[in-house]
Amino acid sequence: MISSESSSGLTSSAGHRDVYLRVHGLSKSFGSFLALKNISLDVYAGEFVCFLGPSGCGKTTLLRAIAGLEMQTEGRIEQGGRDISHLRPSQRDFGIVFQSYALFPNLTIEQNVGYGLQSVERDREKIRLRVKELLELVGLPDQGKKYPGQLSGGQQQRIALARALAISPGLLLLDEPLSALDAKVRGHLRHEVKQLQRRLAVTTIMVTHDQEEALSMADRVVVMNHGVIEQIGTPTEIYREPASLFVADFVGSMNKFEVTANAPESVSFGAVNLVCHKHGLAAGSKAILTLRPEDVIPSELGQGDGRNQFKALVRDMEFLGSHWRAWLTSEAFGSQDLDAHFSINAVRRLSITQGVMLTVELPAERLHVFTPEGRRG
Repeated sequence: MISSESSSGLTSSAGHRDVYLRVHGLSKSFGSFLALKNISLDVYAGEFVCFLGPSGCGKTTLLRAIAGLEMQTEGRIEQGGRDISHLRPSQRDFGIVFQSYALFPNLTIEQNVGYGLQSVERDREKIRLRVKELLELVGLPDQGKKYPGQLSGGQQQRIALARALAISPGLLLLDEPLSALDAKVRGHLRHEVKQLQRRLAVTTIMVTHDQEEALSMADRVVVMNHGVIEQIGTPTEIYREPASLFVADFVGSMNKFEVTANAPESVSFGAVNLVCHKHGLAAGSKAILTLRPEDVIPSELGQGDGRNQFKALVRDMEFLGSHWRAWLTSEAFGSQDLDAHFSINAVRRLSITQGVMLTVELPAERLHVFTPEGRRG
C-alpha cells in the first residue's frame, strides 16, 4: 500500500515509490468563500488517484488548480520535482479530459486527436502515424474520417481520451469523464480506461462523485468534503476502515445507531451490550455505531461465538438483482430498523421471507465507533 498525507494528518502505509506530483498547503478562495483549505497530497508515479466527494466539496477546484486553470490563493504544486505553482496551463505537462468531451465539431476525428500535436511536431507523417496509433489504442481505428457528431457518447469520450494522450503527457487529468454516459456504457468504459492507464503507466487523477467508479478504478481514493481531505487510502481502506463518520456515510450504505461507550471494545445499545471494533472513548460517552448492511449475517452462516446475536423480524424485503435488501426489527434495536443485504443463495437456503423471525449476527470487527461530531472513536 501507498503512503500519503493530507492536511488532516491521515496516513496510509506505503511502499517506496517516487512522488510525481506534490500538493502542499493549497488553499483557494473565491471572494469570502474558501473552496480549498490547506490541502496537502502526494501522488506517486504511475498511480491512479480519484478525488471523490459530493458536489461543492472542492474536488474539481483542486483538479483545476493542478492544471493551472484556477490559480491557488496559497500553497505550492510540484510536478516531477519542478515547481509549477505559478505556471500557465500551456507550460505544465498534462492532458485533460472533460465531462463534455470538448471535441471540435467541425474537425474530423483524426484532426481532433492530432490537434495538440501540431504545436510540437511539424512532420505530418509522424503526426499521422501517432494519430493512427492512438485510435488503435482506444479501439476506434476505423473512425478517423468521421466527425464527432457521427459517434456515440462512449466513442466521443474515447476520442477525447486519445487527444489528451497524444502529446504523451506526464499527468492525465479526468474531470468526471464518464458521468454523461448511460450506466452500461459507463461500466464498460471505466474498465477500458483503467486497463489503458495501467498499460501506459501514466500518472492519472480523476474527479468523480460516483463511489462505485472511484472504488473500482482507483489505486487510492481521496475523499473530500467542504474543501478539506477527510481521508486518503486504498479503496478497501476507505470502505472498510472509514476515518470519519462522513466517509462511512458517503461511501456505500451504512447503518447508524446512537450508543454509549463502555469498555474499549464494547458499547451499550439500549439494554444490550455489543462487542465492537476497539475505540478510545471514555465509558459513558455518547457515540455513533456503524455497520454496513452486507455485514449483517444470518447466524446459521456465521462463524461467531454467539456474541452480538439477536432475534429479528423481517419487516420488509426488496429484490435488487444481485442481492436482497431486508429491513429487520428487533427489541434490541428499539424503534430503528436494521438494514441488511442478504445474498440470493442465503435467502433461498434459509427461506428468508417477509414476516419470518431469524437470528442475525453483527460481527464485532465490522462495528465501528465514532464521536457524535463524526470523528473516529
